[in-house]
Amino acid sequence: MSKKLIVGIIGFGKIGKLRYKILNKNKNIEINKIFDPKFNNKGSLFCLNVSDIINSKVINTVFICTPNYLNAELTCLNLKNKKNVFCEKPPAISLKEMNKIILYEKKYKKKLMYGFNHRHHQSIIKMRELINSKKFGKVLWARGRYGKSVSKDFYQNWRSNIKYSGGGILIDQGIHMLDLLDYFCGRFDIVQSMKSSSYWYKKIEDNVFINLKNSKKNILCSMHSTMTQWRHLFSLEIFLQKGYIVLNGLKTSSNSYGKEVLTYAINRSKPPEASWSKQKHITFKSDLSFKNEIDIFVDSIIKKNKIKSGNSKDALNILKLIDKVYSSKI
Repeated sequence: MSKKLIVGIIGFGKIGKLRYKILNKNKNIEINKIFDPKFNNKGSLFCLNVSDIINSKVINTVFICTPNYLNAELTCLNLKNKKNVFCEKPPAISLKEMNKIILYEKKYKKKLMYGFNHRHHQSIIKMRELINSKKFGKVLWARGRYGKSVSKDFYQNWRSNIKYSGGGILIDQGIHMLDLLDYFCGRFDIVQSMKSSSYWYKKIEDNVFINLKNSKKNILCSMHSTMTQWRHLFSLEIFLQKGYIVLNGLKTSSNSYGKEVLTYAINRSKPPEASWSKQKHITFKSDLSFKNEIDIFVDSIIKKNKIKSGNSKDALNILKLIDKVYSSKI
């Protein structure tokens, strides 16, 4: 394969445009074609049919930035046509779809990565570094909250239709927090949940409360995903034997989640006092998460590295957790 990746982009909404902007600056990438029904005939890069990308003999790598219900089908078609695939979350809207994707990945032996970009925020990278240092001891428990307020035109959006979205706030936004808890705490084998549609009164959920347990490591976690927060909120707290690491706020394109501030402390005094000898605050002012994960994906193809984070195994695990929540009658 040529050192330069010849790229096709499917979907040119908000995320597709963001991906295009970053890809266009990568020296190892040449953007060949873009498909989106709303942008046909808008410049030489735009093609009239998605098959122009899928069946292209020139394009070797595809970025899928489409509504949820199209992700699995487009992933399989591109893998079958011997293309490396980067797909936005969610990987699929059912376990059946995800299992099919994994079969295609194994059969056609192409690179496949998913857009769990929260793993690549600078604050999350720092959290991982602190935990891996072992200075804080083992993880004991964690708590995640991710909330927003949706706009008045929500009912007109495909996200409000379970046929196209696969679910509500959990699969839309909460999937990121679920992925981070899994990332830091390991595989969960016990899942307890409650969900509601108390405001929108649709088949999709507007609130989900989840309790998780990793029995092997004896780690407990809780999570709340909501679209009735009435303001954007992000909070991830991890408590360890010798300290704590807390992230409040998240730098995003909307700048609506507050400052991305990581606070950590170590070496507390003996219980029951809550005195800490060392406490630090770090504010992260830029969002490099999308660039970071694209760099990892590109390097994995060019250098033939394994994709260690955001791979199909991670995707399957997260979808299993989501399936347990959606299968619950509570």
